[in-house]
Amino acid sequence: MKPVLDQVNGILLGKDEAVRLALSCLMAGGHLLIEDIPGVGKTTLAQALARALGLSYSRIQFTSDLLPADVIGISVYRREQGDFEFHPGPVFSQLVLADEINRATPRAQSALLEVMEEHQVTVDGVSHPLPEPFFVIATQNPTEQVGTYPLPESQLDRFLMRISLGYPAPSAERSVLRGRDRRELLREMHSAIEPAELAGVLAKVPNQHASDALLDYLQALVRATRDPARFRHGLSTRASLALLRAAQAWSLLAGRSGVLPEDLQAVFVAVAGHRLLPADHADRRSGAQLAAAVLDSVAIP
Repeated sequence: MKPVLDQVNGILLGKDEAVRLALSCLMAGGHLLIEDIPGVGKTTLAQALARALGLSYSRIQFTSDLLPADVIGISVYRREQGDFEFHPGPVFSQLVLADEINRATPRAQSALLEVMEEHQVTVDGVSHPLPEPFFVIATQNPTEQVGTYPLPESQLDRFLMRISLGYPAPSAERSVLRGRDRRELLREMHSAIEPAELAGVLAKVPNQHASDALLDYLQALVRATRDPARFRHGLSTRASLALLRAAQAWSLLAGRSGVLPEDLQAVFVAVAGHRLLPADHADRRSGAQLAAAVLDSVAIP
């Protein structure tokens, strides 16, 4: 997967860790939520990943008047044939960018989140499978911005990871300023991996060896989040499995055959941060800060 990383990092400068996390999320079979201000490269990351991986791509702009049918598609009555014909919506792509997901109403949000879980669309009793692999990158504006509908905790849990890109380093920003337009570079990108090779890589992820000692460490991290004196809710079993899959994907990207504690540490904040809330309502720490505190408090067995 190194050619994929190299291509994407050549477009999104100075964001190596975010790119690696995004690719790990895809390889782990999950979906990614990027929360950040406009203009820092969220859409560019999604487009670059789609082109480098050779995936079909579609973008859905979430707005307050978006309807579920605008996401999943609609059945249209054909008078001549006397039946209905399903017209697939933009969700029928391998990589779907749900742009500004928290601008849409909860009803439209739910339509996408159900598809993320089921990997199929059911309309009028007929199921339509989505292409594989199926990967959603949703972007979200900071919740303090006007006109947003924050995702509830149950829906946030559908995303394997949440990351932020942040501002680029001065040297990376200077390269962007002096370089070519990112849109031109995106148009010139070609797939860095064949579909069969990508399928083979995805199949390897669950087979990455995780020792009993590694699982002891994972469970110790999860138990630390289940302390009611520190957190309102701990990580669920689904989150535990997501953490393992993400660490397996990270270790595979690093060229290892087994998962090490540093692989768990590398993905823990991205996997756990959006699932944690402080028990004390006066505690203003972010989920990422809470997850980092858990990492600091749990020793490697």
